[in-house]
Amino acid sequence: MRQMHLIAFMQAQNCTTLPAAWRHPEARTDSFSPEYYQHIARVLEAGKFDMAFFDDRLAMPDMYGGDHGHTVENGIRCIKMDPIACLMTMAAVTEKLGLGATYSTTYYEPFHVARVFQTVDLMTKGRAAWNVVTSVNDNEALNMGRDGVTAHDTRYDRADEFMEVVLGHWDSWEDDAIVIDKANNVYAKPDKVHRLDYKGKFLSSRGPFTVPRTPQGHPVVIQAGQSGRGQKFAANWGELIFVHYPSIEIGKKSYASLKAGAAAVGRDPDMMKIAALVYPVMGATLAEAEDKRAAYDKLPNDMDQLSLLSEALNFDFATKGLDEPFTDDEISGIQGMQAMRDRVLATGVKNPTPRDFMRITGRGLLQDPLVGGPKEIADMLEEWFSAPACDGFVIGPTHQPGTFEDFVKFVVPELQKRGMYRQDYSGTTLRDHLGLPRPAIGAWRAHHDAAD
Repeated sequence: MRQMHLIAFMQAQNCTTLPAAWRHPEARTDSFSPEYYQHIARVLEAGKFDMAFFDDRLAMPDMYGGDHGHTVENGIRCIKMDPIACLMTMAAVTEKLGLGATYSTTYYEPFHVARVFQTVDLMTKGRAAWNVVTSVNDNEALNMGRDGVTAHDTRYDRADEFMEVVLGHWDSWEDDAIVIDKANNVYAKPDKVHRLDYKGKFLSSRGPFTVPRTPQGHPVVIQAGQSGRGQKFAANWGELIFVHYPSIEIGKKSYASLKAGAAAVGRDPDMMKIAALVYPVMGATLAEAEDKRAAYDKLPNDMDQLSLLSEALNFDFATKGLDEPFTDDEISGIQGMQAMRDRVLATGVKNPTPRDFMRITGRGLLQDPLVGGPKEIADMLEEWFSAPACDGFVIGPTHQPGTFEDFVKFVVPELQKRGMYRQDYSGTTLRDHLGLPRPAIGAWRAHHDAAD
């Protein structure tokens, strides 16, 4: 029977993906401590989650008004620690839980990213994943010594080369390269270690790489781009795709399209796993969950939305009145999350206002959560999973660690009872959990060359 995958959506910061999360009365306030992340890790591994995954940004969301004061005062993602360091504290107290983190292809060098994640994969015995992002914000660019964000499609063109370099380095050491033959003074076979000598339009990297292959070959590649160019990138490179759909019907169409895109470039579509982001609000009963939802809806404020919309769309919403329409030039000039802009335009609003963006995107709000007791939540997940609109779910928390504790307590046993979710881990690596094979040397290059 097809099995559901579960990923926990983490943030190495003072809140979850929802900016009001820190205001929740049950939210822990020690998110700067290793004990905080280690507690969550133990909860997730007890619930047999595939992976804990860290999102990341390289700046505060200070685009609104060109100042960070509102961000700090309102606690809007103003703390952003390095996700790899947080991830490794979780690795220390778990044995099976997969661990993923975000690194940008725009502001890091591919050799460095390849080395960091391959090392994490070795240190976790094959449990690592890399979420590939191109970065969308001017404030990130300014922090990293640039004048502004690179054009949307150019970022993805560079990211394609970035992937060729990273995967090329991950293929540099053959599986049997290391022999550690003390008697004959041979640590590794020179003919089993290769230089890359890559030269592209944007990037170059010589090699040889300095980290050998890992128990799962190399880290799992995560991708979440939903624009047209982002989906093309996902088809080429993504092994685990994160998506967010407003309805199951849209989800079914996108699921089929993503799988078809993978097949079109010579990949087995079953080797691309698609996980939909959901925000469950759970209780022992439906009534209890509804009370929790009502209480949460009192926590956000308008600044949460305006700040995060400015960050996501790379446009200062403080320059517009709430009911002042965007001009055609302003709309076409958005270089941030274009899929978000396009979702607003798809409603038929030609010149939307900031209030339209707030209403339609629900950015910063707990929008369309799954609310219920164990049966109601499991019913909703099963409907999406069986459609199929996804292969599993990214569980977004309203607060930490409470959402994950509730999910493991209330929902996991119900999914297990229905036979849709594992009773225990069947292997030790993240690829084992996801049902992905260990990649052969050069496998990515073979399908890439075939597609060309």
